Amino acid sequence: MTQADTGDATGTADVTETPDVTGTAVVAGTGDVTGTVGTTVAARIRRAVRVGLRRPEPWKRGPVLTALALLLGLSMLLHARIPNRIGNLGSLVETFLPWLGLFVPVLLAGALWRRSASAVLALLLPVTVWLNLFGGLLGDKSHPGGDLTVASHNVGAGNPDPAGTARDLAASGADVLALEELTPQDRGTYEKGLARTYPHHTVLGTVGLWSRLPLSDSRPVDIRTDVGPLADTKPAEDRLADNRALRTTVATDRGPLAVYVAHLGSARVNPRAGFWTESRDRNALALAEAVAAEPNERVVLLGDLNGTMDDRAFDGLTSRLESVQDTAGGGFGFTWPARFPVARIDQILVRGVRPESSRVLPATGSDHLPVAAAISW
Repeated sequence: MTQADTGDATGTADVTETPDVTGTAVVAGTGDVTGTVGTTVAARIRRAVRVGLRRPEPWKRGPVLTALALLLGLSMLLHARIPNRIGNLGSLVETFLPWLGLFVPVLLAGALWRRSASAVLALLLPVTVWLNLFGGLLGDKSHPGGDLTVASHNVGAGNPDPAGTARDLAASGADVLALEELTPQDRGTYEKGLARTYPHHTVLGTVGLWSRLPLSDSRPVDIRTDVGPLADTKPAEDRLADNRALRTTVATDRGPLAVYVAHLGSARVNPRAGFWTESRDRNALALAEAVAAEPNERVVLLGDLNGTMDDRAFDGLTSRLESVQDTAGGGFGFTWPARFPVARIDQILVRGVRPESSRVLPATGSDHLPVAAAISW
């Protein structure tokens, strides 16, 4: 009785309690560990995905900056293809084409801030194009000497000190001096102030030429300033008073030199018409035709052309004449406005002679800066 009870109690304890406790402990412990590990791995994966979405790889960052850099480069590379049908947009871009390079450091700063490798790489396009277009202007290509020095200045109709401007120009050292935007009230001041230095001169309308050397065959050049049905009805003296271009011959010791002086129509930017250049473009075409018909192989064109030589409107001139600033200058040679020049619209173009140097002269009372160049045969 006692033995049986003891065996039963022992058997019950051995069979019932030991397996239950051991099995429960093993199974429960394994399930908890497996669940914890799975939860940790899943959390890490989700965190990595979120971080990846928030911080893309360097080649995927800054897509807008990359697109802007490519657009900038293509605008400079294909500037001649930008249409003029809407507001003369093509000519407007070409007028300020060098200034597009200022967007490069702005975009570069943005690309570095965003750590965008693709945007930095895309900026190689505008940098390469800009250097190809204007890199040659960064150095000084001038040479000492020259057989003849020519100069040009839009003296400004509202110039408050024409006498001082005349003194400055007389001291410039130019052998041949072209003036534009002469007014009837100031013409005498310039003639008096320049007479001692330049014994020869001709004035036709609002443009004139002063020279140390003899002049001959001076005549107005029709650049189609007046158009329309009433243009031909104007008396000759009225047309001459408004004349804005002339052609004359300078007698040099190397033979005759044909000199053109011109002041083309203005260009304006306004909300309604955009970049308005109608009269200027018409004048440029007529002037190009006159230069093309010039029999003298040596030609100098001086004047305020109201446009840069990057503008397609001057293709007729630049295909026959070369810019002294591009060939023998240093820098861009900006001339307007005088207080903070942003564009070179006062030009010296030549054919049949060799430019030696080109420079911008100090400011006068005009809103334009004078320009000068030395040329050789």
